[in-house]
Amino acid sequence: MRTVFIGLSVDGFIARRNGALDFLPEAPEDHGYEALMASVDALVMGRATFETVLGFGGPWPYGDKRIVVLTSRPLDVSAIAGRVEVMGGDPAEVVARLAASGAQNLYVDGGATVQRFLAAGLIDRLILTRVPVLIGEGIPLFGPLPGDVRLRHVATRSFPSGLVQSEYAVEPASR
Repeated sequence: MRTVFIGLSVDGFIARRNGALDFLPEAPEDHGYEALMASVDALVMGRATFETVLGFGGPWPYGDKRIVVLTSRPLDVSAIAGRVEVMGGDPAEVVARLAASGAQNLYVDGGATVQRFLAAGLIDRLILTRVPVLIGEGIPLFGPLPGDVRLRHVATRSFPSGLVQSEYAVEPASR
């Protein structure tokens, strides 16, 4: 299972143009993140997302969860506590290497990474949490695709903070 779990503005942006996430609330509500993290073997993210997380400061937020940073350029991750590794290649190669190492359930994060995995037909589930704000411009979650990606609505939940979370299964016929 390859899952996207991400927050975005109502107009579809996951960050401002400069990468800032200041429009995302620091809500004390449980939006399912902890349960998702407990269910995955690895979190796969792009370099830009990784660098954004590093910019948060404070303790490493992922504990000893296996983190795979996708990049084609050298990246030193030796100073990070936890299980962080660097990997290159197209999404199918990455999924195959991770599966060969026992990582079957993946959390895929970051705009470009999500777009590449969707275009390759390698996302099974989307969990999108809409923040009740329009930011007008920024980094979009979705980009060009080689064809339609059909989704089946699984559930929608709303939270007291105004966040609305919808879960979709990617239909096999679209792969």
